[in-house]
Amino acid sequence: MPHWKLILTYDGTPYNGWQVQPNLPTVQGTLAQAIHRITGETVLPQGSGRTDTGVHALAQVASFSLTVPIPAANLHRALNRALPASIRVLSVEAVPEDFHARHSAIRKTYEYRILPCGDDHDARICSPMLAPYVWPCRLSLDLAILQQAASHILGTHDFTSFAANDPDQTTREEQRADANSLSTPYSLLPTPCFTRTIHHSAWHRQEDLLIYRITGNGFLHHMVRNLVGTFVEAAANRISADEIPTILAARNRSAAGPTAPASGLFLVEVEYE
Repeated sequence: MPHWKLILTYDGTPYNGWQVQPNLPTVQGTLAQAIHRITGETVLPQGSGRTDTGVHALAQVASFSLTVPIPAANLHRALNRALPASIRVLSVEAVPEDFHARHSAIRKTYEYRILPCGDDHDARICSPMLAPYVWPCRLSLDLAILQQAASHILGTHDFTSFAANDPDQTTREEQRADANSLSTPYSLLPTPCFTRTIHHSAWHRQEDLLIYRITGNGFLHHMVRNLVGTFVEAAANRISADEIPTILAARNRSAAGPTAPASGLFLVEVEYE
């Protein structure tokens, strides 16, 4: 059975996230439909992670198997013809059968983009061509404080405070899917762990944008957006940047700041051995 690795880029605006959902447009579902149209086979491509509604990807990775052999170049060309313009396949590669887009990943990198728009008295207009891809933020933000806050999460920590209100929901859903595919009783799977290692966490200015880049061995549901929301609270002088270690230690979502909008988040890179 040919086993394939795809690298995709997509505009997440018109989709209800990556994961297939009944009667809703999703990236995974749209890709599965395109594969079926080309090959006649029904497969569910596995992604490196589940981007949320409105979140974008510059290099999402997907993997799946087919029963019928097809040249990689032909599959690549056919997929881009079958997919809507909001999803493009950057590359198609045959890989060993044990490759899994999510399980085989060792590091991921995300970017979050903020367009500072000033306050109501000196508001800056965010172009409608840019608005779906940034957070047009009206708070006055200090880049040095953003940087200081971001540095506190480097290393290995329990990120429960920066996960969704039900921090293990996505992890458990993924485990259930794995259990079903492997015929493994769900009760025998390990308890979800919320400890992650962050290798890079830094802000920089690029023309009019403030951009946060983070690399880690994995991310919890809403983790990057919750980190950004909390860093912005610090940069707007609503909390101290030095409170980040205390927030981490609390292991409580209510200790951290608000969730930043999905529109500014991009999955940038997924690394493998």
